[in-house]
Amino acid sequence: MGRKSLYFLVLGVLVACYIYTSPPDIFEEPWKLMLINVQLKTFVHLRKLDAHRRAVFFVHGGGWCSGSPALRNYDLLSRWTAERLNAVVISIDYRLAPKYHFPIQFEDVYNALRWFLRRNILENYGINPERICVSGDSAGGNLAAAVTQKLFSDSDANIKPKIQALIYPALQPLDLDSPSYQENSDMPILPKSLMVRFWSEYFTRDRSLEKAMLSNEHVSAESSHLFQFVNWSSFLPERFRKGHVYNNPTYGSSELTQKYPGILDVRAAPLLADDSKLRGLPQTFVLTCQYDVLRDDGLMYVTRLRNAGVQVAHYHVEDGFHGAISFPQLKISHRVINQYISWLKENL
Repeated sequence: MGRKSLYFLVLGVLVACYIYTSPPDIFEEPWKLMLINVQLKTFVHLRKLDAHRRAVFFVHGGGWCSGSPALRNYDLLSRWTAERLNAVVISIDYRLAPKYHFPIQFEDVYNALRWFLRRNILENYGINPERICVSGDSAGGNLAAAVTQKLFSDSDANIKPKIQALIYPALQPLDLDSPSYQENSDMPILPKSLMVRFWSEYFTRDRSLEKAMLSNEHVSAESSHLFQFVNWSSFLPERFRKGHVYNNPTYGSSELTQKYPGILDVRAAPLLADDSKLRGLPQTFVLTCQYDVLRDDGLMYVTRLRNAGVQVAHYHVEDGFHGAISFPQLKISHRVINQYISWLKENL
């Protein structure tokens, strides 16, 4: 018998073993049952062969009080991301304000992320544990940044994301008078008054906090040391500082920060993390828009992460506005989404 004939004989035996499973005599149409079994076996084996897929854990925006993965804009983003990356996209829901306040939203997202990162869950979805991204936009970008910081400081977390991608994230409620808040206070989609309302309702229904935030007098002198982490005169690139003069904070009563300590909590304000907590964070993508009150939050985080040794890709949209990815009827939405997905494709 030649070598080629031997190979075919061995292959034939293996195929026969794979296909043939002797069903009990009582079964009708045993050969049809065997073919169904072959199809199921093939599906399982193909899943195993495809067990190196990427995954994106996405957190929607909406000011912590609205939004859902089922909304058309987020559903389309998830579908496009999954299709173009051949990835599993987990777009999660979480409880919303004003019924629920911080830290509920953070805890919902963090618990969901810890569940998703369990090895048996990743195996079930055919995901490579070394190719996972945590991402989010706006308030979802806040939550994505916060849970990533928490995860990388959690010694019990054995699996950690490779990268994080933050789309115009809200990262601090201490200084609501940065240049971007001043320049874009009346900008469509997200004026300053609405962003302040979102921040306030993230913590409480008490409108006195919103009033103090609008005048930028909601942080007491006892917490003055935290302003070093959000000092835009130190962390903004020069072109974004031009025409603006940094004034020392105007301190308010300590009553508000005592009643609502979440204002000063790094889980609500990722920019308040000190450098030791930023070191070791994963490679990061930050997207900012010129006409956005939250522009400077993202810019400051880019600077602080880079100062801490984190590799950061910063994409600034000169003609962009807050919520740009949420309007697929506009050309800018597709341009921004393409940049985001292209970066994921290259780095995840």
